[in-house]
Amino acid sequence: MTGSTSTRFTRVLGAATLLGTLWLFLFGLFLSPDDIIQRRGVRIMYVHVPSVWLAYLAFVVTGIASVAYLWNKTRSLVWDRIAGASAEIGILFMAVTLVTGSLWGRLSWGKYWVWDARLTSTALMFVTYVGYLAVRNLGGTHQQRAKRSALVAIFAVIEIPLVHFSVERWNTLHQEESVAKGKLQDMMLFSLFSGIVTFTLLYVWLLIHRQRVLAMQDALDDRELDRALIERRAEADAAAQPATTSAGV
Repeated sequence: MTGSTSTRFTRVLGAATLLGTLWLFLFGLFLSPDDIIQRRGVRIMYVHVPSVWLAYLAFVVTGIASVAYLWNKTRSLVWDRIAGASAEIGILFMAVTLVTGSLWGRLSWGKYWVWDARLTSTALMFVTYVGYLAVRNLGGTHQQRAKRSALVAIFAVIEIPLVHFSVERWNTLHQEESVAKGKLQDMMLFSLFSGIVTFTLLYVWLLIHRQRVLAMQDALDDRELDRALIERRAEADAAAQPATTSAGV
């Protein structure tokens, strides 16, 4: 196994992600018009909305991969590593969501944080998946890790519809879905779409690399375990050798 997780595909994907980032920077900051009410503050949307959608996607992938692990009779750890890698990336996107949402809230409401239904449920989901990563690091064999993590992930993914539809179910300060309501102008919608595409490319690039790193870590753990077992056997043989010699005398 080599020390690199890069391939020709990931290098091309990384270049496309970089190009998309530059494209988003150009349209999001310069070409997209200001909002009538929020003025230049609306530009936060081009990071905030894609980040929350990609967090949803990452957590859904974690749930699907977890079900695939439990459903697969061979219990392949590939699914477990995909689930873990996707959850880590989802937490990263969710952190960006919370930070940009706080900045947007400061411009819209005059406060960085209010105990709004959307904000509170989003923070709860963030904490839930941090707990999921903690469960993955409790120790034990790879199979034990995969099984307990899969069970947590399947329950955690239920929070996504709770967060997404919180604006419709409860009275919240958070605005309704702008895309679904057709409130965005053409250039705003195009800039938002560019952000979603760019963040999706970034997610796929990160997922590929991270799950390969996790595979290397699992292989290293197995190698260390084999080495430890060999050392213990050598110690046992060395301890038994004097007793055998004494019996021969």
